[in-house]
Amino acid sequence: MKKLIGPFTQILPLTNLPLKGALKDEQLHVIPNGGVLVKDGLILAVGDFEELKKANPTAEIEEIRGSRVLLPGFIDCHTHICFGGNRAKDYAMRIAGKTYLEIAQSGGGIWDTVTQTRAADEMMLAELLVQRANRHLSEGVTTIEVKSGYGLSLAEELKQLRAIKAAAAKTKAKMVSTCLAAHMVPKDFNGSQREYLEYVLHELLPVVREENLAARVDIFIEQSAFDAENALFYLNHAKQMGFEITVHVDQFTTGGSKVAVEVGALSADHLEASGEAEIKLLAESNSVAVTLPGASLGLGMQYAPARKLLDAGACLAIASDWNPGSAPMGDLLMQAAVMSASEKLTAAEVFAGLTYRAAAALKITNRGILAPGMLADMQAYPCADYREILYYQGKMKPQKVWTADFNDFGISLI
Repeated sequence: MKKLIGPFTQILPLTNLPLKGALKDEQLHVIPNGGVLVKDGLILAVGDFEELKKANPTAEIEEIRGSRVLLPGFIDCHTHICFGGNRAKDYAMRIAGKTYLEIAQSGGGIWDTVTQTRAADEMMLAELLVQRANRHLSEGVTTIEVKSGYGLSLAEELKQLRAIKAAAAKTKAKMVSTCLAAHMVPKDFNGSQREYLEYVLHELLPVVREENLAARVDIFIEQSAFDAENALFYLNHAKQMGFEITVHVDQFTTGGSKVAVEVGALSADHLEASGEAEIKLLAESNSVAVTLPGASLGLGMQYAPARKLLDAGACLAIASDWNPGSAPMGDLLMQAAVMSASEKLTAAEVFAGLTYRAAAALKITNRGILAPGMLADMQAYPCADYREILYYQGKMKPQKVWTADFNDFGISLI
């Protein structure tokens, strides 16, 4: 049966906007007194509420009371939310002045989370992941990319990926799984970077493909992880196996973005260290530049050059990097709003980076805008003007979230 939802004070469908480059708020199509007609989790029409009501007299009405602004559900295209334990000790050391490398050398860092994640069983990891995904969903994030990378062995990476698959069946948030077995060379592996990557290629990825646990792989290119030469070797082989590619690049040092572009990665993520050469390279490529303001906030370092990337013509997405070490907050809207003030991003650029441009980083084409044929993943904010959403710097949360199956998540309208 058709359902008509509305009237909303404003609807921002985010349609007819370019995939790449800078955006002005004047380019936003704003529908006043709007409604959304849906059936079986798909959008049939978006437009004037009264006109849709008149044209669809038998549609069930879900009445919206009070001032509300409707947006597409957010898409968080880079997270690490399948993990055990926490790294509060790391954070205390960081705010006391220790560097990322000093913390890792003292027993903290990624390996600390690997140890804690290995100690958790698959069921526990799935339960923790569902809790985090549901929190994200309550804050308007309807699609979440989730990486492995805290197992770093055949058995433990499979445990993580199977936990992600199990969790996906227990939440209304949609999950996209990525194999990040190439997060770092595990301390208990007796071999070189190349030997570990060959182990992943020959032992792990065939099982990942056979069990349909992930269609994407990622690698961390950095002094503390993998160099560009070995990353290129790994990614080219993974691509030949049929995996899509995303890459952690330019977080502390440059060089990774060149690899991402060379292998045709869907996205190049982090970019805090990217300079003019890297910006030009990314802007001229088809790789989405994914900025992670949560990591900048958590580490107390500069943001990725979002303004320069957009002005150069890049496709810019904004993701949370929610992880237990560098980005434990996980509040995507707050991070994006705060970065927008620093980097001087328009509201249109922020919302695009959280929706349809983030969808491009995941190679997803059926969500991120509100238009006929798209999944009805939507969120409504308690305000009359879309500009208020970023004005409150993430403190304003959606009052209701709809997912495509139309089993409401349980956030009540006030």
